[in-house]
Amino acid sequence: MVNERLLRLKTGAIDESKKLFGIFIYLWVLLSMFSLHKALVLNDESLIYHQGFALINALALAKVVLVAEFFHFGDTLKNRPLIYPIMFKSAVFAVILVCFHITEETLIGVLRGKTLSQSIPADIGGGKLQGILMVGIIMFVVLMPAFAFRELERAIGAEQLRSLLFGGETGAAPPIMRGPEET
Repeated sequence: MVNERLLRLKTGAIDESKKLFGIFIYLWVLLSMFSLHKALVLNDESLIYHQGFALINALALAKVVLVAEFFHFGDTLKNRPLIYPIMFKSAVFAVILVCFHITEETLIGVLRGKTLSQSIPADIGGGKLQGILMVGIIMFVVLMPAFAFRELERAIGAEQLRSLLFGGETGAAPPIMRGPEET
């Protein structure tokens, strides 16, 4: 009984770690590309410094995504055609991530002795509403592939998705492929 409980706990921890790692890698690549683009456009020589922040932010944001998923944020449309939960989750999580980043940067500024208005990050879209909305739209678009894979995995199963993407054997029958002359 105790061994079963420990085994389930260990399996759950491994599964959650895999999810966290996948989300982290996706966000790290995304934030690294943003940081690289910004460094190139602004001719900033502190690229390594910004890549370190991309790494730390990716880990923090991955934890936020995992916690939000645990509380079933964005699950209201999960029984609809896949396009609906993909779009809805992308929008919800884009808002969550932008709000978390703004809150995090503001708190860091306040803790460093700045006033609240001085602490609001100006690096997000230039600190203006239009810029912040643009960052939110960019996050929405770049989150779509991540949620598309997650929703496909939920719909067809992890093994079938892995087999379709990378080849290999699954317990399911292979999909029937028809050429144009057979339809």
